[in-house]
Amino acid sequence: MTEGSVLRTQNLSRNFGGLAAVREVSIECRRREVHAVIGPNGAGKTTLINMLSGELRPSSGTVVLRGRDVTGFPSHRMSKLGVGRSFQRTNVFLPFTAFENCRLAAQSRLKSSMRFFRPAAANRDVNAAAERALAAAGLEGKAEMPVEALSHGEQRQVEIAMALATEPSLLLLDEPLAGMGAEESARIVALLKKLGADHAVLLVEHDMDAVFAVADVLTVMVSGMVLESGTPETIRSSRAVQQAYLGTEDLTRP
Repeated sequence: MTEGSVLRTQNLSRNFGGLAAVREVSIECRRREVHAVIGPNGAGKTTLINMLSGELRPSSGTVVLRGRDVTGFPSHRMSKLGVGRSFQRTNVFLPFTAFENCRLAAQSRLKSSMRFFRPAAANRDVNAAAERALAAAGLEGKAEMPVEALSHGEQRQVEIAMALATEPSLLLLDEPLAGMGAEESARIVALLKKLGADHAVLLVEHDMDAVFAVADVLTVMVSGMVLESGTPETIRSSRAVQQAYLGTEDLTRP
């Protein structure tokens, strides 16, 4: 495991009956690095991220988080060990305010969440964690707004803020730019760059302009396998990637 490594997989695989959705994938995520996983639909990207977050149990292979073998750990254990994630479809409590959503996420870090008769607003540490998360996600001015009144892009920011409220060491972000226009996409790209300064970030995304703007490392998956992994420059110039996925011979433009 290299210096700064937060998560590493070795030959990670997941089968659904006779279908091999992910086949022997080995990747590494390091602190202060955005690692983007790209590939066509059906490449196994979301299945991979579901195994890393504990939503799915691997069929074989290993997952190591900060030096600890966590293969097969369920999602609630992975979350408590410092793995935060967002989903393809926004997963927030729409009637609640942005702050209340983040406070709920922060409460999951309490040693006991069974204190039914203590007002949630009385816990200063939880409130502070929620406020820090909103600030980190660029939502300070939206804290008291119901999430259902926010734009799609802002709702995605709330979901990322909820992950941040759990104080993760690793962020797994599944298509955070899906369904966004140019202005909202630019805002999320800026947020991803900011998050990459302090976290290990694994990003699954189809927006290639955004990916090449923000990623430090890219892994290309095709048919459940890793085709190639490297810097954005390496992936741009890879003939195998051009032929199998990106569909162009000219990826060398800035």
